[in-house]
Amino acid sequence: MGLVDNGTKAFHFIEADWLIYFPACGNQGKYVGYSVLFSDRKSGTAQPVTSASLGELLDRPEISERYPHTVGYFKTSGESLDSAPEYLELRIIRSVEEFWAFLNSVDI
Repeated sequence: MGLVDNGTKAFHFIEADWLIYFPACGNQGKYVGYSVLFSDRKSGTAQPVTSASLGELLDRPEISERYPHTVGYFKTSGESLDSAPEYLELRIIRSVEEFWAFLNSVDI
């Protein structure tokens, strides 16, 4: 699998096994419109990392219909996406609003 730039902030939706990567720059305004990189590790698709809108990802049934979620926050260091992340923080989120609060707390 590919690599993600050093220092990128990322979130792992553990039960869905989704990784969402926030680029260091380029996003402003409301989180729902942010452009992120996304990897669905359960799907095993040939295209492991794709660009997506954060709002569209969070509206997918895998997330929107299956709260609560365990979400791990970590910073990448150029490792393979297959490696297990070392979480800086873990939270249980029960709504999209709680995820926005999580993003605020880690200065996204």
